[in-house]
Amino acid sequence: MKTLNRRQFVAQMSLSAGAITLSAATLFANKGLMEEFVEVEITHGKIKGYREQGVSIFKGVPYAGKTSGDRRFRRPAPLEPWPGVREALQLGAPAIQNPRRNEPPPSEDCLFLNVWTPANDTKKRPVMFYSHGGGFVIGSGGSAGQDGANLARNFDVVVVETNHRLGLMGFLYLDEIGGADYEGSGNNGMLDIVEGLKWVNKNIAQFGGDPNNVMIWGESGGGAKTSCLYAMPAAAPYFNKASIESGPGVRMTPKEIAQETTLMLLKELNIEPKDWKKLLDVPVADLLAMQGKLPFVPPFVEKNKNGGFMRRNYGGFGPVVDGKALPHHPFDPSAPSLSKNKPLLVGWNEDEHTFFAWERKETDFVKYDFESLQKKLEPQYGTDAKKIIDTYRKARPTASAADIYIAIASITLMGLGSIDIAEKKVKQGGAPVYLYNFGYKSEMKIPGTDYEMGTPHAMDISFKFNNETANKPSFLGGNKPEKAIASHNFAELWTNFAKTGKPFAKDAPEWKAYNLKERSTMRIDTKLELIKDRFKEELNVWREVGKL
Repeated sequence: MKTLNRRQFVAQMSLSAGAITLSAATLFANKGLMEEFVEVEITHGKIKGYREQGVSIFKGVPYAGKTSGDRRFRRPAPLEPWPGVREALQLGAPAIQNPRRNEPPPSEDCLFLNVWTPANDTKKRPVMFYSHGGGFVIGSGGSAGQDGANLARNFDVVVVETNHRLGLMGFLYLDEIGGADYEGSGNNGMLDIVEGLKWVNKNIAQFGGDPNNVMIWGESGGGAKTSCLYAMPAAAPYFNKASIESGPGVRMTPKEIAQETTLMLLKELNIEPKDWKKLLDVPVADLLAMQGKLPFVPPFVEKNKNGGFMRRNYGGFGPVVDGKALPHHPFDPSAPSLSKNKPLLVGWNEDEHTFFAWERKETDFVKYDFESLQKKLEPQYGTDAKKIIDTYRKARPTASAADIYIAIASITLMGLGSIDIAEKKVKQGGAPVYLYNFGYKSEMKIPGTDYEMGTPHAMDISFKFNNETANKPSFLGGNKPEKAIASHNFAELWTNFAKTGKPFAKDAPEWKAYNLKERSTMRIDTKLELIKDRFKEELNVWREVGKL
């Protein structure tokens, strides 16, 4: 490893006229806290990152080759070595999607990753390998809320985040019409992440990380991706523990539905199945537009009351249970045997649905009384709606109809699947599983209402990355200074889990592994509280109506 301070770097670059590139010049303008540049040699050549406030940061590092041109819908080309020193000072291109703020234009060639480390030394730190959220269609490893610098700086871990193919470009199932070259195409986005894990295995020691102590984790769609990785043979050799956060990927898309989606796409594009290779010539903007016309696929495929899959004629794009890359549903009918001995964290935010109410401008619920709430729920739950509401009213006697609506919508969205995963992991009899609820309450209100967001979906991201401070408001977290305490608690639990396989924090109760008797759940807030058999009455009614 070689370091150059700013003065040395400028002097070196000025030896040839005009040699300072636009990216470096921009970096000087925008990175006032940068201390020096850091060079490190990895498998395919040398890269140059930078140090900032005691953290070495490398952005836009390629971890696999091209996925455009003749590699569209295929595994990436081999990564070619580069001469000299490649700059790793700015984010790489995100996957195909609408443009992202403060990021390069999206590109088919998007296989880049970012690394944050306390030092490029020989210390073997745990590696926290994060998969971003955004369903399976948007997002990147460069979002500001998930910046890994504070975790590296404050908790002595190495953080890695990848960009990987998304949506139609990453999950179009061509196995049945494309032949051997397109095998696994319905899981290209997931297999890209596996390539990122392989890169970590080969290179992370150069960044002060331990390739034999890797934690995979992710939120929302990233939680679902983590669920899949937990069940994928290709990923198994490259990680040691996992955390599934507000994205319980119990079930993924069956290949029969994925095939129907492919045929529907071809029909919409006026392409005969026998001429499917015309897809390789369709402009990417047209494919993105077509993707937007097809239904969004959630992080999981729900089962109906009778245990069968809810039927769709076609669906959106996400991981496919193809029998090969993803041999079976991640947690159905049981926890994956190949990860039996890998500890697991799983949980959700208490008020998940307020995020989606905000996103969809859903405000009618604040006016509900219990009669209108029942009418709202009957199309989904039929005659069980009254029983569900009555159970919640008994368990939460001071809750309004709006409160109960949010509680029901939140636990059915992310909670029941999380509990299902925890229970199946316990029944497997292997490594421990730890269940959590995030409960810090933001005072931010859903626009157009006086209803507070509470603990909405996605608010946990900036908290667990230790990116919440006492004196700076945040988008979802609000303005209260105590949010910094909750953020530290979250980050301390997660980084200790990364280090040891057991989540713990100073001055906190012992977080006991989940079991089917005590059902211990850690509630994460400014205070950490271990609760036994939380939501007992509510969960019993969900079992009675066949949702758990």
